[in-house]
Amino acid sequence: MLIKAIATTDPRYGKKPEDRSVEELLNCSFINLDKPAGPTSHQVTMWVKEILQVKRTGHSGTLDPNASGVLPIGVNRATKLLGYLLLGTKEYVALMRLHKDASEDMVRNVFSDFVGEIEQRVPLRSAVKKQKRMRNVHELEILEMNGKNVLFRAVVDPGTYIRTLCVDIGKALGTGANMVQLRRTRSSVFHERDSFILQDVVDAYAVRDEKEDLKSVLLPVEYGFSGLPKIVVRDSSISALCHGADLALPGILQIDERIVKDSVVCVFSLKGELVAIGRAMMDANAMWEKEKGIAVDIESVAMERSTYPRLWD
Repeated sequence: MLIKAIATTDPRYGKKPEDRSVEELLNCSFINLDKPAGPTSHQVTMWVKEILQVKRTGHSGTLDPNASGVLPIGVNRATKLLGYLLLGTKEYVALMRLHKDASEDMVRNVFSDFVGEIEQRVPLRSAVKKQKRMRNVHELEILEMNGKNVLFRAVVDPGTYIRTLCVDIGKALGTGANMVQLRRTRSSVFHERDSFILQDVVDAYAVRDEKEDLKSVLLPVEYGFSGLPKIVVRDSSISALCHGADLALPGILQIDERIVKDSVVCVFSLKGELVAIGRAMMDANAMWEKEKGIAVDIESVAMERSTYPRLWD
């Protein structure tokens, strides 16, 4: 982080994310849900809404009904921030079945050809506009091969279709292939090792008044954006941001060195609270060197307006 200025935070306003009550988390949080195979992502999200008895829930990154694994769910105010979770990479474990026999060496050679930038055609069953798109396959690893069955792990850009990837690999092999099973093991910063099944959510809600077990299930909204570049601002600038103002340079205290112009940036308070998310109007060095100007075009506000006092006219 580049230090632009030094300031303190007023303990009377706001609070550290880990100090929030269950009620506050029910107003704005994420759940790292392990979706079962069978129901649609929409159905699972609606079940969570009914379990928690909240007004709104939403999910990030739809999984096919027959697929299982990590499905981040936003609760109440967090639903409007779900789109930003799509910026991170995703990891899958899939079982592919070849239509004809092929040697393991041949399969491994073809797999290596699909690492890097690839072109994909959107599947016919998808609701997305049918057009070719470029996606990046960061990692593609064969875990096990048994006859015509190939178990593999893939780390890919958001919007990459693993079913289509299997079909394309089959074409390149000359054998044909199709996806048999799919599990998402990671979505951005949400990992299966930290996920909860629906029964966990039910059990935690049932005893929420006694043990506050819901705190283990409901993740502070900040968790979802821990991997994105961030800016830390003064207490005095927070209310203006919550009322729709863009972030001006005088309000900045710390700047993530990774920030480049036009990239998505998270704005945090000194207590570690997510205030807003926006688009950088300049890179990190320019923010650090300049004294006047707009640093971030705010796109979405995460914090309640009344959290910090209004100190502007």
